[in-house]
Amino acid sequence: MNISETVRRNKLILGAGTLLGLAGTAATLVQPLFIGDLIEAVVLDRPVLWPIVVIAMLFAADALLAGVHFYLIGRAGENIVLDLRTTLTGRLLHARMTAFHRLEHGDVFTRTVADTSVARVALSSSVAQMITSGLTTVGCVAVMAWLDWKLLLVTVGCLGVASAGSLAVARAVRRAAAVNREDTSAYGSGLLRVLGALTTVKASRAEERESERLARLAGAARRSGIDVTRLSAMMLPTMNVGTQVSLAAVIAWGMARTATGDLPAEDLTAFIMYLFYLVSPLVLLFMSLAEFQQGRAAIDRVRELSAIEVEVEAEGAQETERAGGPRDDRHRAAAEGAADATGRSPAIEFEDVTYSYPEAAAPAVAGVSFSLPPTGVTAVVGPSGAGKTTLFQLIERFRVPQRGTIRVGGVDAARLPLRELRGRIGLVEQESPLMRGTVRENLVYAHPDATEDEIEEAIRAAHLQDVVEALPHGLDTELGEGGTGLSGGQRQRLAIARALLARPDVLLLDEATSHLDSDSEGALRRAIASVGTRCQVLTIAHRISTVVEADRILVLEDGRLRASGDHAELMAKDTTYRRLASSQLAPSEAAVAV
Repeated sequence: MNISETVRRNKLILGAGTLLGLAGTAATLVQPLFIGDLIEAVVLDRPVLWPIVVIAMLFAADALLAGVHFYLIGRAGENIVLDLRTTLTGRLLHARMTAFHRLEHGDVFTRTVADTSVARVALSSSVAQMITSGLTTVGCVAVMAWLDWKLLLVTVGCLGVASAGSLAVARAVRRAAAVNREDTSAYGSGLLRVLGALTTVKASRAEERESERLARLAGAARRSGIDVTRLSAMMLPTMNVGTQVSLAAVIAWGMARTATGDLPAEDLTAFIMYLFYLVSPLVLLFMSLAEFQQGRAAIDRVRELSAIEVEVEAEGAQETERAGGPRDDRHRAAAEGAADATGRSPAIEFEDVTYSYPEAAAPAVAGVSFSLPPTGVTAVVGPSGAGKTTLFQLIERFRVPQRGTIRVGGVDAARLPLRELRGRIGLVEQESPLMRGTVRENLVYAHPDATEDEIEEAIRAAHLQDVVEALPHGLDTELGEGGTGLSGGQRQRLAIARALLARPDVLLLDEATSHLDSDSEGALRRAIASVGTRCQVLTIAHRISTVVEADRILVLEDGRLRASGDHAELMAKDTTYRRLASSQLAPSEAAVAV
């Protein structure tokens, strides 16, 4: 994320706000001069109406300009935080799954919500305040030098020491703020971890242990927050000591010089007023500097998150640009030409595909090759850790193979735009995640423009009619977080209906029957067989009963495709499949199959 570009997009509002702040500063700086004229007019018994009118106008202009200044700077700050959050959420939603899974979700939430708010202060109000306060300081010093440079030297000497101390404190504030942001993020991650597994926590009687752990994390955030507060609190007293000493010195020496006639009374009055005027912008300058240092810690965290690796929309597009020609179009034409010559293209093709997880001892998928026709039902079986789920993730391009080619409809999946690729593929995950909202909103999530007829057809195909009819408000029934309000099997059938509604060319079912009872499983098998007449259904199943009727079965073990065929063929020729099947089928069924 280019933070400076974000600021540049709001430079007009920031610039206008800063200019109005400077105009207000100018109105503030001339006030003591007219007050001095007012004092002189009273001493010399001259008319005082005009100085009073001018001073009143300056007071009003100062108040008006300050109000508009704060509004514009605040508006720019909200624009900046909107820009940061939309950029971050866009990056996160398009992130590679491998990169996203390495992040702590609580930390992601803290950076996206809390850190962007802190960054807003640093990029808008703190900078504007430093500019206006800095110029006010310079203006006050310039006028004070014009009034009496000797008194100015005394003032600068006292305030200089205080300013040096304040700068040291500001640097310490930044370091403490960085620690506090990390501690706050750790607490947020710990809280989300517990809330995401609250049922497990309760079932394990771990409430007290988790409460103590969260209390320790919250305590660490409190301690580092107190450090920030303690250091920030030192800024004001440090400056106050300097201003009080300088004020005492100026009054004592100035009165002595006034008594001897060396310094006019009106000049001393104006100088003291400028000294008072100098205190506030100096304090604001260093307080803004402290806020900016805290904001820099938040900006660094936002920038780190924005650097997350995102998915490549289509690798072919990048290669085309480098080569200077439409390579992707040529590739599509070649693939479509081959399909025309030989009939319909295979739904899915794997050609020597290999994928390894980082730091894994062996590949999760190793040299896998197979081809599936446009229709039918294919089951993927194998022991736990055989690479079945990884196979699905490679098809969806959640993960990218290190070697080999995956084709969807005869076209290299790496060259298809992601929206087109995932529009051709429907996925039902093992846990069937649903979102807070109505049943209808969850059902049409992948196909928001679906008609009522299409919705009813998908409901019938997933055997969900009775469930919908039993709900208090039918499709408009509200579901809680994660689909609370439906049983595990009902959530799974709703996820299947959602996938079917998009009419995919390939339907991936990751343990789609794991939460279904025997009656629902039988009904769903019939539905899957029906869906398989118009698209390719690729299903992962541990239950052999769900794959016996599949048109073909792929047997994976240790990331390799060891065998393929139908149930009878595999029972006869593959020992791994026979072992898996025999452990679940009745002895008579296994014997007949062999």
